[in-house]
Amino acid sequence: MTVLRGTPPSKSVAPTAPRDRRPRGARRRRADHQPQAYVFLTPWIIGAVALTVGPMIVSLYLSFTEYDLFTSPRWVGLDNYVHMFTEDDRYLQSVKVTLLYVLVAVPLKLGVSLLVAMMLNTRAASNGFYRAAFYAPSLLGASVAAALVWRAMFTEGGTVNELLDGIGWDTPSWIDDPAYTLWSIILLTVWQFGAPMVIFLAGLKQIPRELYEAAEVDGAGATRRFWHITLPMLSPVIFFNLVLEAIHAFQVFTPAFVIGGGRGGPADSALVYTLYLYQAGFEDFEMGYASAMAWVLLAVIALVTAVIFRSARLWVFYGDERTGTKS
Repeated sequence: MTVLRGTPPSKSVAPTAPRDRRPRGARRRRADHQPQAYVFLTPWIIGAVALTVGPMIVSLYLSFTEYDLFTSPRWVGLDNYVHMFTEDDRYLQSVKVTLLYVLVAVPLKLGVSLLVAMMLNTRAASNGFYRAAFYAPSLLGASVAAALVWRAMFTEGGTVNELLDGIGWDTPSWIDDPAYTLWSIILLTVWQFGAPMVIFLAGLKQIPRELYEAAEVDGAGATRRFWHITLPMLSPVIFFNLVLEAIHAFQVFTPAFVIGGGRGGPADSALVYTLYLYQAGFEDFEMGYASAMAWVLLAVIALVTAVIFRSARLWVFYGDERTGTKS
């Protein structure tokens, strides 16, 4: 056996950390440029402090005060929070309406968007047109115009009532009936499923076709392929859409304001949380109480998001490992 001179055969050379081969002057110039980076970040830092962090701190302080925008805030401690959960029936109604909206609208929107995405996940020449058509309502967002059109469609004598009457289903005005008002808002939310649909479609195209082909060879039907291939491989995308849609659902305002006539609909059936917060702060001028409501909403959204992230360990799959996201 031939042994290289200078290297004992029984010892190995320990690896060394890679050296920075740039000239010392280049390293020094890079360090000197770091203060310039903070100079360019200064406008963003000022905006974040002045427009986000500062108002949040003021809002937190006001939540412990009685403040009507015209007189100086008066410290009341936890009175706003106590009144909120023990004495204000409209507040509890807004919580009930919002929770119902979130629990119904979010799964329906995600289910419809996933179904349409699977239907469009083909190579048909007309798919481009249908993708654009289905995505178009999402461009409107939570606009007043879309809500006004929706209100006209679901009011007495509107398009929806006429169509339902034509098939023998006699329904009252959805806008004026407490049993239907919230459902009209939910349908408007589900109708704007374009954004999660596009994300689902991108995720479907990343699933290897070999998995479906192997499952078909083993005799798996369409249902088993969906449950054992599509859903697990698509779980990170489902997780992403679920987080975004849940956060947006808790903050719904414009559709409820327009469709409910600005007051929460008949019998407060469309009184979502943010609408009641708006009424408390800018109609009743109870800005301290509204600030307390805002911080409760922030805490609830943070809690729900944390629960979703925590539960992701059980149902979100990355690659070949059964793992979730770390909170």
